[in-house]
Amino acid sequence: MRYIRQITLAEVGERGQKKISASKVLVVGAGGLGSPALLYLAGAGVGTIGVVDDDLVSVENLHRQIIHKSGAVGFSKARSARENINGLNPDINIIAHETRVTEENAVSIIKNYDFVVDATDNFLSRYVLNKACVGLKAPLVHGAVLKYQGQASVFAPHLGTACYNCVYPEPPPERLAPSGRTAGIMGMIPGIIGTLQALEVIKLIVGLGDPLLGKLLIFDGLKSRMKILSLNKDPKCGVCS
Repeated sequence: MRYIRQITLAEVGERGQKKISASKVLVVGAGGLGSPALLYLAGAGVGTIGVVDDDLVSVENLHRQIIHKSGAVGFSKARSARENINGLNPDINIIAHETRVTEENAVSIIKNYDFVVDATDNFLSRYVLNKACVGLKAPLVHGAVLKYQGQASVFAPHLGTACYNCVYPEPPPERLAPSGRTAGIMGMIPGIIGTLQALEVIKLIVGLGDPLLGKLLIFDGLKSRMKILSLNKDPKCGVCS
């Protein structure tokens, strides 16, 4: 009964729901992007969800990190997320990785999952995730936000798409990509992008519709507009070529 509204969808059905229940998804980051992604993946019934975060819940982030409660301030984000996901859906397996993804541990963590959701907030982690996912042939569902804008894509070079490094060979200068801490962010923007990331994962698992493979979706919250750009694979990319 928990998943009956999804099973009722002809494109999903019992077969699609079984695929969702058998899938393993790693969400890297339990913040603004990770909060909606984790909640909707859990609600959809993803059988195993891993959450990676070495940070603590802080009150100034609660306006967008809605998976956490005020009472969890000062505690581990990964454990807080696991507790609240279990409250939403106790029938799935939640694994909390209280660490930061690094070049040393990325492969050992990611190899246990089928899909990876990039809900990080820094370029270093994105490059580490991309390299590991390319090597393991794991689709990387990317998301990023700043101020009133956000973007999402699916990087899977083994399926013929560009990888993150193809699009961003090196980090942009700080003046062009300041952090949310210094530039600010409207809380609903990561909510929209994180939800889109969860949708992309479910589409990939079940084989629904037209995923953002080889495409970059850009959302402008102030204008309430979305546009989609095509991404070309770089034949000289040092990571996926």
